[in-house]
Amino acid sequence: MRDIAYQDIVDIVRGLCQTANYRMGADIAKAIDAALSREVSPLGREALEILQKNAEIAVRDRIPLCQDTGLALYFVELGEEVRVTGGRLEDAINEGTRRGYAEGFLRNSVVLDPLRRNPGPDNTPAIVHLSLVPGDRLKIEYKVVSAGCENMSRMQMLKPSDGIDGVKNFILTAVREAGPSACPPFTVGVGIGGDFEMAPLLAKKALRRHVGERHPDPFYGAMETDLIEKINKMGIGPVGLGGRTTAFDLFVEAAPCHIASLPVAVNLACHSSRHKEAVL
Repeated sequence: MRDIAYQDIVDIVRGLCQTANYRMGADIAKAIDAALSREVSPLGREALEILQKNAEIAVRDRIPLCQDTGLALYFVELGEEVRVTGGRLEDAINEGTRRGYAEGFLRNSVVLDPLRRNPGPDNTPAIVHLSLVPGDRLKIEYKVVSAGCENMSRMQMLKPSDGIDGVKNFILTAVREAGPSACPPFTVGVGIGGDFEMAPLLAKKALRRHVGERHPDPFYGAMETDLIEKINKMGIGPVGLGGRTTAFDLFVEAAPCHIASLPVAVNLACHSSRHKEAVL
């Protein structure tokens, strides 16, 4: 067995929260550069240039890329040969989140009850998805769940007879309806299969990939390419001002499902697509 200390997890999580919110991912920065090279809309170009300047200020002054620093979501892979010492794993993640947001001056976005809307004292509890995997490593992936794009996410139980055309139509409709509300240029996560619970989780997992990273299955890779081309012809453009760049990329994750079901979910991430990972 390999021991990993509670405090080490706290420190790693604290750093993930701050780095992801201050520093734009390299793939997104490159995607903005590429978008500027092909964007013909003056307003679209201006919006992309503002996003670049915003990213420079955020990393220079250690301030958030966006005021909505969201809910804290974690995908955690715990090796079967790992033992957490000095406390519980989930407690360490919540403590790291608490410190990361407080010390990093990141906005708290958690209400403790969805209807009574009573605000919590900090940005916990975090949402933690834990998987047990072989090995002696602990992998923690942090993702910001901000409301603008999250609120425009969609899920539908289609019929198997709807097929790939029905799936594509649902995805394109979801993106078109999201429009400027999801802070484009966004990245689009798509989950297909599983059940009512699993499809949205697949869509969130899809957003962990990097711009330009195609699905290893050529069938889904071609589907991703086709959809991103169609989305960027919608004309929504950067921050909804019109142009050729509505989305930086689209990622599909698929899973086995029931013979009588075809679940599909779309989860959107804003132009910053803030996520970061660490391995202990």
